[in-house]
Amino acid sequence: MNSSKLVYILAIGVFGILNTEMGIIGVLPYIAEQYNVSLIQAGTLLSIFAFGVAIAGPTMPLLLSKLPRKPLMLLILAVFTIASIVAAWATTFEVLFLARLIPALLHPVYCAMGFSLAASVVGKENAPKAVAKINMGVAAGMVVGIPVSNFLAVHVDLSAAFLFSAIITALVFIMTLLYVPANLPVEAISYGKQLRVLRKPTLWMAILFVMALNGSIYGVYNYFVEYALTVSGLTANIVSVTLLLYGVMNMVGSALAGRLLSQQAMWTIQIVLLLIISTYVGFIVGGENAWLAISLVLFWGIIAGICANITQYWITRAAYEALNFANGLFLTAANIGVVVGTTLCGLWIGQLGVGSTMYGGIILVIIATVMYGLQRIYEARSIQQL
Repeated sequence: MNSSKLVYILAIGVFGILNTEMGIIGVLPYIAEQYNVSLIQAGTLLSIFAFGVAIAGPTMPLLLSKLPRKPLMLLILAVFTIASIVAAWATTFEVLFLARLIPALLHPVYCAMGFSLAASVVGKENAPKAVAKINMGVAAGMVVGIPVSNFLAVHVDLSAAFLFSAIITALVFIMTLLYVPANLPVEAISYGKQLRVLRKPTLWMAILFVMALNGSIYGVYNYFVEYALTVSGLTANIVSVTLLLYGVMNMVGSALAGRLLSQQAMWTIQIVLLLIISTYVGFIVGGENAWLAISLVLFWGIIAGICANITQYWITRAAYEALNFANGLFLTAANIGVVVGTTLCGLWIGQLGVGSTMYGGIILVIIATVMYGLQRIYEARSIQQL
């Protein structure tokens, strides 16, 4: 099979998996209304998925790394498709909750496979380009699916938003069945060698960095629909379009990130951390102005797209010896960050209202900046001791 075709199938598959997880952000207010729960309770549907990924991330990709790739991919895609169909017609909030938890446990397996297989089938020289395509799928799943789900919930109904996820994963199931070869490479490194990377202090610093940085982005983004409606005064239709534009800008950021990280990685990370804080301050100062808020969202989308690549780069940089395991750890750290960010920003909202969401994001960016600085100091001292 042509390696490029495989990479594109993997990228679309990752889009479907991430859309199932993150697409719900665009419909949280409508879930709260339909199931008669609070916005914070509706937010637990995102948190429980992220929590499931966080638990499975370090273990499932490692335990299943020796199994044949194609049957495993088909199993995961089937589970995601069925879970989305169940969610579409869930009669109670509890059923919807379970339909979110079960596929979450397989999420890191597929995504870690996507990153690792994309790199392995094209050769070392072209690996960064292949991984960048998978990251585009991640970015699209995280942000493009959100406005689509929001649009479907507004203009059709809530069930249509969940069925959109089911259709995507079902199509990828068919493509995988028809076009993906059965002899894909499995992980050659022993379990012990993969686990040894956990001894590295820099890996743990990188994990904390990823948790804080991803939490700062999605802690704010998870409540942005409510923020845009309440604080910025945007209509539901304008919010849908704004979220779509955010998604487009996010993919632009992902495309830029590959070149930036390969040429000036440390400079890029430092500037991006400063720009995120500046963006949140901009929302605090001028978020009530609709046009300024929309402009900030577009800029924020580019920066968030670069951040998605920074977080994956930062962990695999610290654990390059075991990339499949490292990608699982990345997904765990990123999703713990979603839980932490959602919780922290939710606490701000509970105390001070939805307009205070940005303060939670700023706190987490500051923590990420501190972890980045500590890791760089540790690395410099380690080099001096050699």
